[in-house]
Amino acid sequence: MTPFTRLTGRAAPMPEDNVDTDIIVPARFLLITEKRGLGRCAFYERRYDSAGRPRPDFPLNDPRYAGTSILVTGANFGCGSSREHAPWALADLGIRAIIASSFGDIFAGNCIRNGILPVCLADIGPLMTDAFDGRPITVDLIDRAVLRHCGEIYPFVVDDGVREALLHGWDEIETILGRHRPAIAAFEAQQRGTQPWLWTNG
Repeated sequence: MTPFTRLTGRAAPMPEDNVDTDIIVPARFLLITEKRGLGRCAFYERRYDSAGRPRPDFPLNDPRYAGTSILVTGANFGCGSSREHAPWALADLGIRAIIASSFGDIFAGNCIRNGILPVCLADIGPLMTDAFDGRPITVDLIDRAVLRHCGEIYPFVVDDGVREALLHGWDEIETILGRHRPAIAAFEAQQRGTQPWLWTNG
């Protein structure tokens, strides 16, 4: 995954609570198993009309938010089913951070595994206003804080292990290797000496 350190830019506003994973990726797209290109399915019913034309009132169709990597939304974002297609689609759209007052637990975990940082803040009102007004927002994982254009700082909590993995761009396997590589190498060296047959081809 791409390491996550700091993001600065306009955030797309989605002022709605209880946006579930079926809204993020409708069920008919779950037969798609390729992550690349899945962004076209994200928020499909909200982004497009019945003829497949972009709805001009949907935030991600607004030219002001083109290419945004930050989403500011309401409470309980990503509730509903556990489908990992939801963060796949958001990541393919280029979303790297989602700021909300709460998240669906499984969705938040799936986001982290796909390089998206879920930022939980009690009061998102000022940040939602900034998003609507087109003011830049900074999400700083190094210092664990969201910074407003006016200098206000909103600290957020993130697990140390999650922070480490995102800062390095590690998936779950890379996290194990990154933390325990010397011990793994020592074990393999010992095993080569005591059980060499396990290290031969055939």
